[in-house]
Amino acid sequence: MYDVIILGAGPAGLTAGIYAARGGLNAVIVESSAVGGQASLTAEIENYPGFESVNGFELVSIMQAQCDRLGVTFVFDNPVNVSLEGEIKRVTTAASGTLEARTVIIATGALPRTLGLPNESALMGGGVSYCATCDGAFFRGKPVAVVGGGNTAVEDALYLLKFASDVWLIHRRDALRADAILADRVKSSGVKIVWDSVVTELVGENKLRALTLKNVKTGELSSLAVNGVFIAVGQTPSTAGLTGVELDGGYIVTDEEMRTALPGVFAAGDVRKKSLRQVVTATADGAIAAESAIKYLNTTR
Repeated sequence: MYDVIILGAGPAGLTAGIYAARGGLNAVIVESSAVGGQASLTAEIENYPGFESVNGFELVSIMQAQCDRLGVTFVFDNPVNVSLEGEIKRVTTAASGTLEARTVIIATGALPRTLGLPNESALMGGGVSYCATCDGAFFRGKPVAVVGGGNTAVEDALYLLKFASDVWLIHRRDALRADAILADRVKSSGVKIVWDSVVTELVGENKLRALTLKNVKTGELSSLAVNGVFIAVGQTPSTAGLTGVELDGGYIVTDEEMRTALPGVFAAGDVRKKSLRQVVTATADGAIAAESAIKYLNTTR
């Protein structure tokens, strides 16, 4: 029996673990893959307070080490059933059995959104990628494209300049959604921006050979020869299998204290409905969620 089960070991979950342990709670973090979530795949984070620039994997590794020093338990396993109703919450994992606690913090994050094109999944590993820092080096000396116009897309395009022969940034609008400093940087870099365009086809069987682009204003179709495409068009919240919590657009609805509609159940990070999803907001959410769990336990014991 734990005081709190934390689902997810991204920045929100790790911070929740730190604050829960410092508050005297017996905490366990359940993670189905690797520590750090999307943050661990970010080559360079320039907007986290205290660091002019920090590698995402290094940052989350520091957070994990803090959890370890404070005695937070880690269970690396896939949750197959999550029961959030009632006084005792239960999380059943594939190999580690059932964990029980009186509170749960959901920090499962979000996954990259796909373009939904017919052969997109078939070409994963054959030129289609959702992680520039993971796969960029495989395209050394080859032409690549990035799809998207937000911070992640711009950061990916700039990062890929280190490896690719040519980098195109394809955006459906005529202005980038990225922060001004990043937008200015990419416009003055070697990245070639294709405005007002969407990808309508991924050309190739086992390997990507080209993209078919459609200009959303004129309807004109064109072909762009590339060996790789990095898709950065947003995220889909990881809420599959969760019942009882209120969702809006797939994201969990909470109040300012990270409380969900279920007593003793809290949510933090990218899985939560909010206006800004950054590492710094995820860590803030995690801290608040842990403090709310402490208050809940103190008032219901």
